[in-house]
Amino acid sequence: MAQHFDYIVAGAGAAGLSLLHHLERAGLSDRRVLLLDRAPKTRNDRTWCFWEAGEGPFEPIIFRRWGRLAFHAPGFSRTFDIAPYAYKMLRGLDFYRHMDERLARWPRLTRLYGELEAVGDGFVRLEGQTYTADWVFSSVLPSPLAPRPPYQHLLQHFRGWVLEAPGPAFDPGVATFMDFRVEQQGEVRFVYVLPFDERRALVEYTLFSAQLLSDAQYEQGLRAYVGEHLGLAQYRVLETEAGMIPMTDAPFPTRIGERTLRIGTAGGQTKASTGYTFQRIQHQCRHIAQSLAQDRPPAPQSNPARFAFYDSVLLNVFAKKRYPGARAFSDLFRRRPAPQVLKFLDESTTLLEELPVLFSMNVPAFTLAALDVLASAVSRQLSAFSAQRSAFSRKR
Repeated sequence: MAQHFDYIVAGAGAAGLSLLHHLERAGLSDRRVLLLDRAPKTRNDRTWCFWEAGEGPFEPIIFRRWGRLAFHAPGFSRTFDIAPYAYKMLRGLDFYRHMDERLARWPRLTRLYGELEAVGDGFVRLEGQTYTADWVFSSVLPSPLAPRPPYQHLLQHFRGWVLEAPGPAFDPGVATFMDFRVEQQGEVRFVYVLPFDERRALVEYTLFSAQLLSDAQYEQGLRAYVGEHLGLAQYRVLETEAGMIPMTDAPFPTRIGERTLRIGTAGGQTKASTGYTFQRIQHQCRHIAQSLAQDRPPAPQSNPARFAFYDSVLLNVFAKKRYPGARAFSDLFRRRPAPQVLKFLDESTTLLEELPVLFSMNVPAFTLAALDVLASAVSRQLSAFSAQRSAFSRKR
C-alpha cells in the first residue's frame, strides 16, 4: 500500500523550497509532507537576482543589494537610481542552507532522494515506490522542453564567472543590469556585472537565442568582455555557473488531474520576455499556501492577460529579428525612468502607466509583431473550434 501524505513537493529548488517557506508562514508546518529531489544540494549551483521595494521574506540571506543600476549599449550609457527598489542577489547555496535549517524543525517532514519516474494525479513514483498525497506540487520540467509551433520559443542561456581582480576594479554600489557592447551576431547578447566588492564580481554572459553555444564560445565571450570592457588582463575565476531558461509564450499546463499542480517554471512562472522567475514564484507559492490554510483548493494563480500579450510581442520582435534587442532596451531606458521600467516588467503597473512605456518602443516594429501575435491567436482559436466541431460530428 502506498504511503500517504498531506502534501508532496517534487523538486527542492527555488519553487519547491519557496512553497515550503510559505506553508510554514501560513501555519502548515505540522502537516505530513514528503519532499523529493534527485540529490542533496551542497554547492552554489545558481544565483537568483530580482528587484524589490522594501524588505522581502529572505532578507536575512540576501548576499548583495544595489540601489543603482548601469545600462550600456553602443551610443548610450547611463547609471540610474532605482528607488524605491533595490536590486538583490540571493545565492543558491545560502537559500538551500537556510531552508534546510528551518525544515529540520518540521515534525512530520520526510525527505527522499532519487530519480523521479512519474508525477500523476495525486501521486508520484520514485525509484519504483509510489507515494500519494492530498495535494502534489511539482516543479519538474518536462524533458526535453521542445518548441511548440506556432508558439514562439527562445532560450535564455548564460555562463557566469565569479572573478577576482588583483586590485580595485569594480564599484560595489553599482550593478550593471545590461551591457550590450558585445558582438550581437544577429541575436540578443549582453553581460551582467554584479560587484561583491572592489575586487570581486559575478560577470555573466547572457543570450536570448534559439540555440545554445558550445562551452568554448561562452568562455570566449566572457574573456573578450573582461578584457575589452573591464580592462582586466589578469584575474582569477573563483566560481562558474551556467544555466538555461525557456522563453516561450506557449501555455504551461498547470494541472495534472485534480490533485497535482505544477509550480515554478514548470507552472508558467518564468516571465517569457525577461526570464525573471524568483519573485513570480513567491507570488504563486504565497497564493497556494494561503488557499490551503483557508481549506480552499489551491487553484493556479493567473497573471493579467495583457502582460502575457506584451511578452508575446517582444518575443516575436526578437525571434523574427524585427528590431535589434540592444536598440529595443536602449529605447526603453533612454526614454523612461528606470523605476517605471522595473515596475512595468514587474507587472505592477496600471494600463495608464503602461502606455508611455509601450510608446517608448519602436512603434512600427512592435505593431507588426502585435498584429502577428493576434493573427496567430485567432488562427489557434479557429483550429480549436474546428477540431471541436469535428469531434462533435463524429460522436453524432
